[in-house]
Amino acid sequence: MEKTIFHLEQTKIPRQWYNVQADLPVPLPPPRHPATGNPICADDLAPLFAREVIQQEMSQERWIDIPKEVLDVLKIWRPTPLVRAVNLEKALKTPAKIYYKDESVSPAGSHKPNTAVAQAFYNMKEGIKRIATETGAGQWGSALAFATNIFGLECTVYMVRVSYDQKPYRRSMMNIWGAEVFPSPSLRTEAGKQILEKDPHSLGSLGIAISEAVEDAVKHKDTHYSLGSVLNHVVLHQTVEGLEAKQQFEMAGVEPDVLIGCAGGGSNVAGFLFPFLPEKLKGKNIRFVAVEPTACPTLTKGPYRYDFGDTAGMTPLLKMYTLGHTFIPSGIHAGGLRYHGMSPLMSLLYNQNLIEARAYPQNPVFEAAMMFAKCERIIPAPETAHAVKAAVDEAIRCRETGEEKVIAFLLSGHGHFDLSSYDKYMSAGLEDFEHPEEEISRAISEIPGVE
Repeated sequence: MEKTIFHLEQTKIPRQWYNVQADLPVPLPPPRHPATGNPICADDLAPLFAREVIQQEMSQERWIDIPKEVLDVLKIWRPTPLVRAVNLEKALKTPAKIYYKDESVSPAGSHKPNTAVAQAFYNMKEGIKRIATETGAGQWGSALAFATNIFGLECTVYMVRVSYDQKPYRRSMMNIWGAEVFPSPSLRTEAGKQILEKDPHSLGSLGIAISEAVEDAVKHKDTHYSLGSVLNHVVLHQTVEGLEAKQQFEMAGVEPDVLIGCAGGGSNVAGFLFPFLPEKLKGKNIRFVAVEPTACPTLTKGPYRYDFGDTAGMTPLLKMYTLGHTFIPSGIHAGGLRYHGMSPLMSLLYNQNLIEARAYPQNPVFEAAMMFAKCERIIPAPETAHAVKAAVDEAIRCRETGEEKVIAFLLSGHGHFDLSSYDKYMSAGLEDFEHPEEEISRAISEIPGVE
């Protein structure tokens, strides 16, 4: 097996996060209060988030220092490898060079601890005792359970029902690190009860699970809410990915032509792409590609509108690409990509034509994942497999045109707890689901009329 890992020993863990808000081509539309529709202030967010998290959410500073206590934890697995996928290149017979930034090496197996550690630290520092959150495929819940265990906090996770059933060992991982995990919708919250009254067999959605976690946090003074994607501070914390990758490419004397990441709420792809944005804005010819499932085509079919981040309408209204906060996608195995909205920062840059988007059905995604696993010996998570598929397609295009491009994607997590989905693919049991246009239209029609 041939494998090239670039300058891991020389790579320095970033000491600061990069805040893309300082370099946006146009201002980011402000979040709005769910009741009044007015722009929110810091006090509006205080019941949910730690003060320093709120400051980071609203900050316009280009660089924000990473606390020593957070760096000490990140050093457990960072810096992460930048790897050239030599065997995949050979299998594809492509003149392109393919690289991946491997975030699967974290203790939780994904990129999610990059922000979980920071959020847990800031809440501990403020005296919070417990954090409530949601999780789709379980990667975020696992990461937050890991982080709260380190900083001595309790953790309550509302896990989307379909993933709760599909991925029992993700639940086990959360339990091992001390978190309590409940299937969502649940009978623990009013939001969950209302959903179950309408549909006792609801598969759940990230929007529903967010409603439950927010309700839980608001009702308990010692509890805060934590989100694993979408918001500005989450994207900020994930920029360690791209900052390290920039160093590694520079040391290798390589300039990437295409950067790719899977897109659910947008945090992993944003963390990979955003540190390269200043060069793109200065005219460098580099493409950014966000990849989503056809079962939840937020960027490729959603409008750019103000919408709630949760199903019950408890969160601030965010200007984003959205399929509507009542949208419930099918139970695809890429549970982390089953979210109706997209990061406001990602949405703004997509609206400005600085990011491309594409959507794939399940079977071709798993086909690409199987090829990658056989060539590179890493089994990617179903979410990550969307980025693998896009990288493979780019490499095939280079084979057809003869272009020697440099293609890089973020390997956002491994698929060790997703093997049942691979079993289903290998037994031809996966459905290529494209959400019906009438269902998308119905959910979009319920988006609030806020401008």
